[in-house]
Amino acid sequence: MSQNHVLVVDDEAINLMLIEDFLEQEKLALELFSDPLQAWQRLAEPNSDFSLVVLDRMMPGMDGMELLRRIKADRRFEDVPVIMQTAASAPEQVREGLEAGAYYYLTKPYAPEALISIVRAALDDRRARASLRTRAARLEEAQKLLLGAEYGFATLEEVSCLVPVLAALCPDPDRVAPGLSDLMLNAVEHGNLGITYREKSLLKWDGDWEAEIRRRLNIAPFSGRRATIRVTRNSEAISFRITDEGEGFDWRKFLDFDPERAFDPNGRGIAMARLTSFSSLEYEGRGNVVTASVSLSPRP
Repeated sequence: MSQNHVLVVDDEAINLMLIEDFLEQEKLALELFSDPLQAWQRLAEPNSDFSLVVLDRMMPGMDGMELLRRIKADRRFEDVPVIMQTAASAPEQVREGLEAGAYYYLTKPYAPEALISIVRAALDDRRARASLRTRAARLEEAQKLLLGAEYGFATLEEVSCLVPVLAALCPDPDRVAPGLSDLMLNAVEHGNLGITYREKSLLKWDGDWEAEIRRRLNIAPFSGRRATIRVTRNSEAISFRITDEGEGFDWRKFLDFDPERAFDPNGRGIAMARLTSFSSLEYEGRGNVVTASVSLSPRP
């Protein structure tokens, strides 16, 4: 992991010390604040370059939710992931944090490995989104002319290639790209390659996820399988219909964020895509077909 600048905000000194200790082996430059207002002032400085914020929810004065909303309301920080860490783990509290823009909701107490895994995932996602954003900007004007198309994909590299092309069709590519990426990756890993939720969690912990995907792409019965994404556009919406060759899965329990999966490094992609990337998201049948749509109507 390359050097990244991380802002940590918690009103309890012991919690700041624990987070600093947990992340000691990572290549991170940490700035620790017990006062959320001071943390905001530091973040808002003209030359600040933070890549990530780790934020406590319950603090006196300006609480974590207020600070989160300030961060996400400022376009300078819209791509900075915020990890909310708190003992407030009721489903409505978790949903409130995610809808306000939190990248992940980490429930106290948590193991060091949980924080490390989520920090790594957040920084990896930020780098990937920056790359997607650059590529999408180049394609945006030409893509407005497209009425419909179908693409096939099988590998991580092909997903990475297609996402910026497809996101550029939409009014807000930055918002759509992460959701498209998650849905297409699900079609590859869970659909075509049969990697279970539990297997992915273990592979993510061990750092072997990409290697296992490449291994399965070359063995029976997975080799040769491809997913497709069909794009249609009309005056009202752009729709992405993704189909894989797998057995499907119980998609219903992944439509909303489940606090029981708070410690897992995966399992939030579908819920986040539904909440933040698309106007609608619908699975069909056994779960190997999903249609995600983006409205072209101006927001109220």
